[in-house]
Amino acid sequence: MKIETTLKCPTCSGVNNKKNGKKKNKKQNYCCNDCGRQFIGNHALTYMGCHSELADKILLMLVRGIGIRDIAEIEKVSINKVLSVLVNSNIIINPQKSHYNELEVDEFWTYVGNKKNKVWLIYAYHREIVAWVWGKRNYRTAKALRKKINELGIIFGIVYTDDWASFVKAFKSDNHIIGKANTVGIEGNNCRMRHRIRRAFRKTCCFSKKLYNHLKAFDLAFFYINFGYV
Repeated sequence: MKIETTLKCPTCSGVNNKKNGKKKNKKQNYCCNDCGRQFIGNHALTYMGCHSELADKILLMLVRGIGIRDIAEIEKVSINKVLSVLVNSNIIINPQKSHYNELEVDEFWTYVGNKKNKVWLIYAYHREIVAWVWGKRNYRTAKALRKKINELGIIFGIVYTDDWASFVKAFKSDNHIIGKANTVGIEGNNCRMRHRIRRAFRKTCCFSKKLYNHLKAFDLAFFYINFGYV
C-alpha cells in the first residue's frame, strides 16, 4: 500500500510546488510556484533535529558520559545542533535547604581549551551540590566559595575538608574539621562526575574548547545529580 503526502510550502503553505533539482547531499529540492520558496520536501522527515523531544534526549545523553560527536552520530544530527541544545539549556539550581548540619568541601580539576589550562571547581556538598565556584586552585577561589555560601543564606554546623591550606584559611572562623575520613560523600560525588561528564574523564581526548560550554555542561550535570536522575 502506498501512502501519499502533499508537500506544503514552509512559507505560504501552498501546494503548488515543483521539483527543482537536487542538493549536494542528493536530497530532492522543491520550489513553490506561488512564493518562490525553495525547500527540501518534508523537513520533519528528512532532518531529525527539528523534533522537539530530541532536545531532552540530547541533554540526558550529555550527562550519561556520551560526547558531542557521538550524540551527533547516534541521532543523525549536526554537531552544531547538539551544541545549541547545550548552550540554550537554562538550568537554575538553588539549594533545597537553608540549613545543613554538615557540609563537605573539596576541589575538582578540569581543563578547557587544552590540557595545560586547568579550571578548578571548588564546591560544597551534602547529598546534593549546595554551592560552587570556578577559578584557580588558590585561596581566592576558596574564599569566593565561603562568600557564596553566605550570599545564599546557608547555615551549617560543621564543615569538613582535607588539609589544603586555602581551606584551612577560608573556613578558619567556622567549626572546621580536617580529615579525609569525613569527606567520603564528596569524594564519591567526584567519582560520579568523572563517570557521567565526558569532558571530566581523567583520560580522554574530549574537553571543552570554550569555557561557556564547559560551565553549561556542569550546570546540567549538577541539576541531574541533585534531582536524582544520574
